[in-house]
Amino acid sequence: MERTRRVIPFTRLGRGDVSRVGGKNSSLGELTVQLASAGVPVPPGFATTADAYGELLDGHRLRTRIREQLDRFHAGGLLADTGEAIRSLIMAEPLPEGLRDEIVSAYEGLGRELGRPDPDVAVRSSATAEDLPEASFAGQQETYLNVRGAEQLLQAVHRCFASLFTDRAIDYRERMGFDHLRVALSVGVQAMVRSDLAGAGVIFTLDPESGFPEVVVVSAAWGLGETVVSGQTDPDEYTVFKPSLKDPVLNPVIDVRIGAKRRKAVNAEQGLTDTVDTAAEERARRVLTDDEVRRLAEWAVAVEEHYGCPMDLEWAKDGVTGDLAIVQARPETVQSRRRSTTLRRCRLTGPPGTVLAEGTAVGEAIGAGPVRRLDTPVDLDRFPAGAVLVTSITDPDWEPIMKRAAAIVTDHGGRTSHAAIVSRELGVPAVVGTGNATDVLRDGAPVTVSCTEGSRGKVYAGLLPYEETETDLAALPATRTRVMLNLADPSAAFRWWRLPADGVGLARLEFIVAHQVKVHPMALVHPERLDAADRRAVDQLTEGHLDRTRYFTDHLASGIARIAASRWPDPVIVRTSDFKTNEYAKLLGGRPFEPAEANPMIGWRGASRYYSDGYREGFALECRALRRVRDEMGLTNVIVMIPFCRTLSEADKVLDVMAGEGLRRGENGLKVYVMAEIPANVLLAGDFAERFDGFSIGSNDLTQLTLGVDRDSEALASVFDENDPAVTGLIRILVPRAHAARRPVGLCGQRPSDDPAFAAFLVRVGIDSISVVPDSFAAVKQHVAAAEDHGQGEGRVVPAGNRPTHADAPPAA
Repeated sequence: MERTRRVIPFTRLGRGDVSRVGGKNSSLGELTVQLASAGVPVPPGFATTADAYGELLDGHRLRTRIREQLDRFHAGGLLADTGEAIRSLIMAEPLPEGLRDEIVSAYEGLGRELGRPDPDVAVRSSATAEDLPEASFAGQQETYLNVRGAEQLLQAVHRCFASLFTDRAIDYRERMGFDHLRVALSVGVQAMVRSDLAGAGVIFTLDPESGFPEVVVVSAAWGLGETVVSGQTDPDEYTVFKPSLKDPVLNPVIDVRIGAKRRKAVNAEQGLTDTVDTAAEERARRVLTDDEVRRLAEWAVAVEEHYGCPMDLEWAKDGVTGDLAIVQARPETVQSRRRSTTLRRCRLTGPPGTVLAEGTAVGEAIGAGPVRRLDTPVDLDRFPAGAVLVTSITDPDWEPIMKRAAAIVTDHGGRTSHAAIVSRELGVPAVVGTGNATDVLRDGAPVTVSCTEGSRGKVYAGLLPYEETETDLAALPATRTRVMLNLADPSAAFRWWRLPADGVGLARLEFIVAHQVKVHPMALVHPERLDAADRRAVDQLTEGHLDRTRYFTDHLASGIARIAASRWPDPVIVRTSDFKTNEYAKLLGGRPFEPAEANPMIGWRGASRYYSDGYREGFALECRALRRVRDEMGLTNVIVMIPFCRTLSEADKVLDVMAGEGLRRGENGLKVYVMAEIPANVLLAGDFAERFDGFSIGSNDLTQLTLGVDRDSEALASVFDENDPAVTGLIRILVPRAHAARRPVGLCGQRPSDDPAFAAFLVRVGIDSISVVPDSFAAVKQHVAAAEDHGQGEGRVVPAGNRPTHADAPPAA
């Protein structure tokens, strides 16, 4: 008998060997043989073959006896009884002597290659139908880590064979339509990386929630990787922008989120593994440096390019040598199956009500039903279809229940945990890592689980009304007028990448400050001005940052970068902060730095703050974040926009301050726009055009200051009208004046979404772009196309061929 019929080293395998050694092991062989030249390191190992598994089943009528158990199951038997019976049959059948000898011989050879006898190894199951584009089989069979010695290895291999018939694996094949006895099992034996002394995790070569393809997402936790995959810990998450990977000078890590990392898996003294608590210092510290994240991302992209599809990989870092390695790679199977031309959206249609729990959102959907709180998997008849599963963590044993759930909520886990991966595959919304769901959600209580409000998913009390819509993006018409997006929440930016928008016309910096930074920038520059309570709160918020101002710029830069990356290479117009003094005062530590104004709406806001002694140091932090995004991360599609710039001298002062902070207009392609929201901006449009590269009409403030109506006044709400002839008259003046100076004009506001006639008016006067919230994009695109088809052009002073283009200046908001 040929020696390699039962056992084959990775060096003799490739991606075409799925039928021999399963998807996982064939992929390890492919990586080992084909990607070494790209510098992708893979720990050595070997695999048993499908023939070896078949040899086991052919002994003592084992195959026939398994078929008999499956027949009983199909006749109405219980899943748990069937799985237990088949596993017992397999474990009772001794491994064939020839297979035992070849495994031991290959193991001894691995020890010689590694330079140590009885090396510790990872023993992983690899089904011959797994990791296909249409089915992942992830986690269906068993894995054993830190296996040491020949006898322990043989026992682990035997248990892997039996795990082809775990309850979850049987259920999964039933659901996916695979014949149980036509799926064989291969066992991969791979040298262990001592990640128990360092860290490990998962890599996706796209955003796993939205499918956005221009990023690599790396999850990382201390210890062995099983805590990340199983959801026992909340890992760090690093987002890498692929286009910036191509330039060695740039830092492509655009977002870093430090997870709690409360638990880690480590090698046990007698073999296998234990899970223990992490130290407080480990919880606060990053697992990976930016250089390590970059290296992993470069390897992941090389693997993706080789396979020609998005990939899901596992990595580990050796705590002895400091070396990183890729230990698994498989095609990503959820986002790759979604139709890229269809946008499916869910949204709550009524008031949200009370939030009972929140955590990481998985999926972009809403589910509702009664809470069913469980500590362990139960028989299916004890979990009613349509209930909301609430538990601490899940593993593959939960999957028969998970597919019956309307939504899933867990205490622990991140975006790459088992609960997250399976819920995506099932299309079931999940909120993971809540920390307290099992304590606060009452069994039987009706709840609504929403994963449509950014990166944080929420569990609301009661059954709330919601709607689901689908938009065929391929059917949207092309328009000459650019239709752009208003985006505020960086965590939701990737959700909209499929929209055929022409960029972002308005990204609000103050939203990022309020919701992600959460502290007044001047409180970080001058903490001595804070009272004791605020100083303690700021210290807690900025823990781990020796330079508190770096906390501000880190978080602000990450938020800007996520929005800019979502539309690359189209322009993304970022408006510098436009809080009013009463809004700034509400930020942590804000009160000592903000005066009390009778009318903040027309008070110390926008450009007037940036050069003043009271806020100039805070504006400098905004500039540093913007410079980092453009110059260090490489997102040069960011355009800076100055709000509420009252006078020409004010414009000159702001531009001087920006230049002093390294944001000089024209350098590295930097364009600076101005909001046109004050009548002075329109009347002196030619002069403002000498100082700025474009205009964006802020219709709310322009209406307020033209009509003399406080836009927040309920008593004057009937007077406030963007369609008033005075307001539209100013727009008719601005557009041709700006075009005469070869400056584009856009409008960002809600009115074109609510009023198709107003959108048609903007098209008639020759507006270059209209920027709207994502939910209104499709409707506004159609309104604009209809207006253009009617050939209306009352104010089109500059012919379309001579108007500003992307080459002259990216479109305004």
